[in-house]
Amino acid sequence: MDTERIALTGEKETLLVTLAARAEESRLPDSLLHDHWAAEAVARIDYDFARLDVDRDLMVGLALRGHLLDRWARGFLARHPEATVLHLGCGLDSRVFRLDPGAGVRWFDLDYPEVIALRRRLYPAREGVTLIGAAVTDPGWIAGIPADRPTLVLAEGLLPYVAAEEVVPLLDRLTAHLAGGELAFDAYSRIGLWAIRNHPAIRPTGARLHWALEEPRELERAIPRLRLAEELGAYDPAAWDSAQLARMSAPARWAALAVRIFPGLGKVGRLLRYAF
Repeated sequence: MDTERIALTGEKETLLVTLAARAEESRLPDSLLHDHWAAEAVARIDYDFARLDVDRDLMVGLALRGHLLDRWARGFLARHPEATVLHLGCGLDSRVFRLDPGAGVRWFDLDYPEVIALRRRLYPAREGVTLIGAAVTDPGWIAGIPADRPTLVLAEGLLPYVAAEEVVPLLDRLTAHLAGGELAFDAYSRIGLWAIRNHPAIRPTGARLHWALEEPRELERAIPRLRLAEELGAYDPAAWDSAQLARMSAPARWAALAVRIFPGLGKVGRLLRYAF
């Protein structure tokens, strides 16, 4: 089997953290995401994954994050079977294969040109999927996204790495261009950004994090066409049921208990879904 030698750095290299975590989680007997596409991609990449300290808690946490966003996406596509999906900062995420959307869905995967080139080599082409190689903050690519259907915009593991002053203009341009739909992403407080920056799996990449969101309603005020539809905080009981918590380490389970006693602690990290 041919292998792909890669040389990604900074925020681009963090996509390998997510990929490795989901690949390892897929090998667990109680896998939630069953992301065998990630495992197959890791097997083909010539990279020292051992330098990324991906532990069991990170495997489970990133698998659950992907699972929850997949659930929101499935709900949206069930309501809008002829929708557009715009997957920003797609990295090597296998979401389009996991969701297996119907023929009526137009799907766009966007990331840096070198990431998209790698994606083309690792994953098969798929009918109805368009790959876009561009920086997410480059306004030029937006004109190529059709605006005549309900659109789901997904940005998993992306916005914290975007320059803080560019996030609101990016989301404003997108939602102004599109006729309507939903926007779903993960966001973190300043304390949350500090924790990610210093995580043993992220620290070796040298990635810099910029954009923090302390309160989800801030975006509604900055972009009035957005309306918060759903919020899941860190260790939210609506997402972290007993089966998922049982898969975590003892310190992680104690952290979840602390969040449930003091809900404000859960605001360090959130999954957010907005309608527009």
